[in-house]
Amino acid sequence: MGELEALARGGVLLTAWARGAGWPPRLLNRRLRADGWTRIINGAWCAPGRAVDEGVRLLALQLTGPERVVSHRSAAAVHGVELLRTDVEMTASRRVSRPASARVHHLPLQPHEVVTVRGLRVTTVVRTLGDLLRDGPRDEALVAVDSALTRRTVRGRRVPPLTDEGRLAVELRGSRTGTARGRGWLALADRRCGSPAETIARLRMHDGGLHPESQVELRTPSGRLCRPDFLFRREGVVVEIEGYAFHGTRDAHQRDIQRFNDLAACPEVRVILRFTAVEVFHRPEGMLATIRQQLI
Repeated sequence: MGELEALARGGVLLTAWARGAGWPPRLLNRRLRADGWTRIINGAWCAPGRAVDEGVRLLALQLTGPERVVSHRSAAAVHGVELLRTDVEMTASRRVSRPASARVHHLPLQPHEVVTVRGLRVTTVVRTLGDLLRDGPRDEALVAVDSALTRRTVRGRRVPPLTDEGRLAVELRGSRTGTARGRGWLALADRRCGSPAETIARLRMHDGGLHPESQVELRTPSGRLCRPDFLFRREGVVVEIEGYAFHGTRDAHQRDIQRFNDLAACPEVRVILRFTAVEVFHRPEGMLATIRQQLI
């Protein structure tokens, strides 16, 4: 390990540390470039051979501004919560300089609302979701909330629920701006939801005056258990949302066919409607029109 790498933390080196160790500014800059260091932000460099990913960028921002706590979408991503989009967001309890590469919220933070995850000081899951519910937009906040309430597979790993509705309700007490609206949005959350696409489909149906049951248990005549994404029980209409993932193996494709056939065999089911994530996100009007046609 070189002298400069020995000064780094988590692969991030601050030029202030190197100067404090006796490196003259001009010699330091030449050495960093010659050795293959990558500039992250002003005053912070990434070690040779390491990618400047979001974790490294957040660490650099926190090391150059220790009062900044990773929050909002950035904290959700650190906690493994699914999101519609990512952003570099941090919170500081007092007014601090705002780096060009990040959004800094100036909000009060209590010590119990901050935890350390992979070397980063981040807001807790509950505070993070509360911030998203208070600040919106609604759909993005509820995708994150549903993800945190649900046992699901994220990045190939089975993740247990990260919190529950009761803790979020406690978080949304008080009079901070957006809190009352956030409580209304929390009432739309569904811990049975299995993916961001399902969350958005449910919200589009809700906004359109359609209110199916989610993930209900049905059984085929042979006793096989089925859980359709959505069921309009009176009309016998099942709505299934297909995620972005492609059923790329023969076994996966066979399981998909078997699930479809099992659902069709359930006595409560008259018709099954299947929509892709692309339709849910980009053509929801067509999805709603198709559903309404079957509900007549």
